[in-house]
Amino acid sequence: MASKRILVAEDNKLIQETIVFKLNREGYEVIRAVNGKECLDLLRSEEFDLLITDLYMPFVNGHEIISAVRTEMKSNLPILVLSAAGAEETILKAFELGADDYMIKPFSLSELSIRVKKIIASR
Repeated sequence: MASKRILVAEDNKLIQETIVFKLNREGYEVIRAVNGKECLDLLRSEEFDLLITDLYMPFVNGHEIISAVRTEMKSNLPILVLSAAGAEETILKAFELGADDYMIKPFSLSELSIRVKKIIASR
């Protein structure tokens, strides 16, 4: 079976490296985007099994990415949000736009791994 492709959109290099390292070790093919514009470009040109995105990034934010995936691209690509923004209205907005899951930073890599596995398995 081909490995599942995960797009990680995260502008914090250390957080991105940590996520990529963990998911690569678990056998996923991980592609990186360092900002929202790069993320959208990749989503428009390649196929992925999961999108993990931060909310606050340069050029295009995570809410705009979720909205573009759901409305413009008409995609049901699973979306996991990782954000330091823990305010209820921010979380609810992400879900209303179409996010499948939401984790607040700092987060546990083990929990991230379990959620990724669960989201991908449910598709």
